[in-house]
Amino acid sequence: MPDTPTAASLARRRQVLITGAAGGIGAACVRLFAERGWQVIGWDVQSAGDDFPADGHFVQADLGSAAALLDAFSRLRDTITHLDALVNNAALQVARPALSTSVDEWDAVQAVNLRAPFLLAQQAHPFLKAAGGAIVNVSSVHAIQTSANIAAYAASKGGLLALTRALAIEFAVDGIRVNAVLPGAVDTPMLRAGLGRGHLQAADVEGQLAQLAAKTVNGRVAQPEEIASAIYFLADNAQSSFMTGQALVVDGGATARLSTE
Repeated sequence: MPDTPTAASLARRRQVLITGAAGGIGAACVRLFAERGWQVIGWDVQSAGDDFPADGHFVQADLGSAAALLDAFSRLRDTITHLDALVNNAALQVARPALSTSVDEWDAVQAVNLRAPFLLAQQAHPFLKAAGGAIVNVSSVHAIQTSANIAAYAASKGGLLALTRALAIEFAVDGIRVNAVLPGAVDTPMLRAGLGRGHLQAADVEGQLAQLAAKTVNGRVAQPEEIASAIYFLADNAQSSFMTGQALVVDGGATARLSTE
């Protein structure tokens, strides 16, 4: 595991905190930001393995626990002076009908998908203010168009989109931009785990992925790197300096097509 960096070593480069950094979209973000010369701080409940940048800083933390999140940020506070970007990417999905979703399941989804970005925005605010930084919240097309048996996830992502707009208004005075990326179908472990919730007819994963691909205008499912590029665009002040409070839909055209077509 990489050594904990000093404040002096981190201050030499742009810094980004990415949650859900161990896999899928988060891991793609880690690679892209590192390639562009950023110092990457990654958090995830899972281990990052050996692929995390050697000069980065990874913390294994359960963002579903407010106490664990606040403790992790307290320790981070001692090693950084500013943050150029916060990418709230960590997410939990429960694929279950609303009528059979338990209170514990509902609360677990909201804790990771909505409460954690709220708490991190609070904690990161002074460090983002110091850098004139940006927050990128990874919402979902389920915030604007959804399907059966995913109510807790859809509600959390809709709430995250509303939070994005509210924070954009409040944080603008401090020079902090806040935007959201709304991915469509992306080939990640989370997507594959939720394929069996009844919205697709194919019996095997590859067939289900093909059905999803057919529902997009582009005719395919996205790769994590494509969403990471959109996230980077919103995080980088040189590219998106006049954007705040916006929802950037990256779904291959899925929400552009009428459902009756």
